[in-house]
Amino acid sequence: VAGLGNYGLWGTRHSVGMAVLDRLAQQLAVAEGWRVDRRCCADVALATAHGLELVLLKPRRFMNLNGLSVASAAEVYNLGPEDIYLVHDDLDKALGKVAIKLGGSARGHNGVLSCISALHSSEMTRLRVGIGRP
Repeated sequence: VAGLGNYGLWGTRHSVGMAVLDRLAQQLAVAEGWRVDRRCCADVALATAHGLELVLLKPRRFMNLNGLSVASAAEVYNLGPEDIYLVHDDLDKALGKVAIKLGGSARGHNGVLSCISALHSSEMTRLRVGIGRP
């Protein structure tokens, strides 16, 4: 599960994917388990939920390069694009509204585009979190 955003720019609407992962880590009781994984240039926490092993990932890069971290993590943790969930902001959704999408285009989102490019696939499941238009 990769939370897309601009690393270090906490609290901004475009980094809502990382905020969602922080909340998920709290819910799964692994919030103290974040560590830097230099192999994929990301903060990583490992968790288990409903019998599934999860890799929570917050890329330590700017949005338009998030895909490099996601692709590296996929290689390190032996994951295919179909195993990856991207959590990211969506300008076209009202603030707080969410939608799940399987595959498809990036719809102009640079973080998703970076992931599609780096993974050579658009098969990732996406949790789109509405941030509305400014």
